Amino acid sequence: MSSAIAETRFSVLDRSRTREGHDGAEALRETVGLAQEMERLGYHRFWVSEHHGVPGVAGSAPTVLASAVAAATRTIRVGTGGVMLPNHRPLVVAEQFGVLEALFPGRIDMGLGRSVGFTDGVRRALGRDKDDADDFAGQLDELLGWFRGTSATGVHARPTEGLTVPPFVLAMGEGAAIAARAGLPMVIGDLRNRERMLRGIELYRETFRPSVWASEPYVVVSGTIAVARTPQDAHRILLSEAWSMAHARTRGTFPPLPSAERVESLPMTDKERGFYEAGLVGHIAGTEDEVAHELEGLLKETGAQEVLVTTSTYDRAALVDSYGRLARIAGQTPA
Repeated sequence: MSSAIAETRFSVLDRSRTREGHDGAEALRETVGLAQEMERLGYHRFWVSEHHGVPGVAGSAPTVLASAVAAATRTIRVGTGGVMLPNHRPLVVAEQFGVLEALFPGRIDMGLGRSVGFTDGVRRALGRDKDDADDFAGQLDELLGWFRGTSATGVHARPTEGLTVPPFVLAMGEGAAIAARAGLPMVIGDLRNRERMLRGIELYRETFRPSVWASEPYVVVSGTIAVARTPQDAHRILLSEAWSMAHARTRGTFPPLPSAERVESLPMTDKERGFYEAGLVGHIAGTEDEVAHELEGLLKETGAQEVLVTTSTYDRAALVDSYGRLARIAGQTPA
């Protein structure tokens, strides 16, 4: 194991992806079960996501799901990747994380993003539009103020005020600059666009301003990592998500994950095939030796302190096996 890998934290983001033949309730229970397994394997954090009105994702209420995950685990940090701040009032978000921190002290993370819904219909249902994301920096400042008791309203967030819940900014587009100005840790992806990732990291480090939340830059790189006994088996882990992404790009809906076997038998238009094949490249996938080599290069290139793995696939056994193999690469000690 390289020194770069040994010095790096490894964490997991699970999006509660639904699978063909399995309902949303099962997907949520699988997320909780996966968190327990990731804790056993020695991962640092386990995060859940926020998606609204998406057929292929059951995780629509991340703070609720994070509470279930934290209740089912003992030591792993639990958080969100992320709560989409423009969808909510900052006071309500602060209160939710305050309750989580009060219930599970010292284990809660607050990952925050600036997206405002997958479709126009979802945005209308949320009472939001695309422009609401433009004030993300202001919303972020208001949210953090509730923890410090600095709101100009004279209102005090309970039980939030005085608690410390580490905030992270999910950096897409302007996110890197916002994270730097606020002096917050940054999560940046994905691995398929390394040049864009490196530009974001460079901007973040160059413009970072120390804050009460972080005295120096902290970079988390996120993306899909698949590890298996053979390169072919690792590649098969990627098929379900690549097809679902291609379907979403061509038909406008993000469907439940099909099995790799079904993906291999599905007819595709030339346009679908192009998106599908593009979705299979740029990830880190292979045997343990191959993935260790790629990870070492990624960490030296980015200087990241942490890797957040976001792999989704139909085959749950293959997914857990992949995380087990990655834990060995990282030198983690199972409980």
